[in-house]
Amino acid sequence: MINPVHLQTLLEVVRRGSFAAAAASLGYTASAVSQQMSTLERDAGVTLFRRSARSVQPTEAALVMSRHAAKVLTDIDALLAASARSDDGDSQELRLGIFPSLATYVLPRLLSSPEWPALGINVHVSVGEPQQTIGDLRSGGALDVALVYQVGQSGLAWPHSLNRQWIGDDNFRVVLPRSWGIRPGSVMAANQLSDMPWIMHHPGTSDASVIERLFASCNLHPRVAVYSDDFNATLQLAGVGRGAALVPELALRNKPDNVVVLDVPEIRLARNIFALLINDARTARVEVFVDKLASILQDVTGTSSVDPRP
Repeated sequence: MINPVHLQTLLEVVRRGSFAAAAASLGYTASAVSQQMSTLERDAGVTLFRRSARSVQPTEAALVMSRHAAKVLTDIDALLAASARSDDGDSQELRLGIFPSLATYVLPRLLSSPEWPALGINVHVSVGEPQQTIGDLRSGGALDVALVYQVGQSGLAWPHSLNRQWIGDDNFRVVLPRSWGIRPGSVMAANQLSDMPWIMHHPGTSDASVIERLFASCNLHPRVAVYSDDFNATLQLAGVGRGAALVPELALRNKPDNVVVLDVPEIRLARNIFALLINDARTARVEVFVDKLASILQDVTGTSSVDPRP
C-alpha cells in the first residue's frame, strides 16, 4: 500500500527540484526523503528519479504520479473534513497510551508540526510501559490506541481482537564510557566485550531474557556491574564509567558527550514498535495520525518504512 506521507514528499521533491530542498521544506533530513522515495518506487513498481552524484531528475512516471498524488491528498483532506463534521464536536478525542522514549522524541514533533491542528484530533496522552498501556487498552474504555514495543519474541501479548499496525523499529546500539579510550564507531567483536563491566536489565524481565540469549549466542558473557531498566539512568551511569550498555536509538537522542557508540556486527537487535487500535477507534483521522507518527519515527531513527518481518 502506498503511504500518503510519501506522496506528499514526492510532491515537494518535484516542486522544489531536489531531495535537500524538499527535506528543508518538510522538516526531514535529505536521507529520509531519499529513503521515502525509494520505498515509493518499490511500492509503485516504477522508477521515479534518475539519480546521479550531483542531482536527481524526475522521470515522466514521477510527473504523472505527482499530478495524481495532488488529487489523492486533496481527497484525503476532504475525507478528514467530512469525518470531522460527522463527529459530535469539532474534533475527535483520542486516548493514547505511549511508551516514554516515543513520547519524548517522536510525539512532540507531530504535536508541534504546522499540520497538526488540521488533523482535528484532541489527544489525551498517557505515558507508560507497554504492559501498562496494553492493560488499559484491554480493560475497555481507558485507551483507544496503545503505542508499544516488543523486543525479539519477548512475552508481550495483546488480544487478537485488536488491530495491530507496525510503525517502525528502534535498533539497539552498544555504548561505552568515553573514558575507556575506545574511538566512537569502532568495530568490535562481541567476545571482546566479555571482560568489561556491563549495565544490564533486571533479571527476569522479558527484555533481559532476549538480550541474555543474544549475548550467549555470540559468546558474550557480561560481568554485570549495574542493573537498570531506565535508559536515561543507564546512559548517565555509562558516562561516568560504570559499564558498557545496550541502548536503543531513541534513547540515544539524549546521549551524553561522555559515552561513545560502537559497531558490534554480531549484536543486531531492535524494539519492534506497533500501534494497537480498538477497531471502533479506527477512523480516517486516526489512520493518518498513526501514519504521520510512523514517518517521524523513521526519520528520527533512520530506519526503513517497510516492515522487515514476514
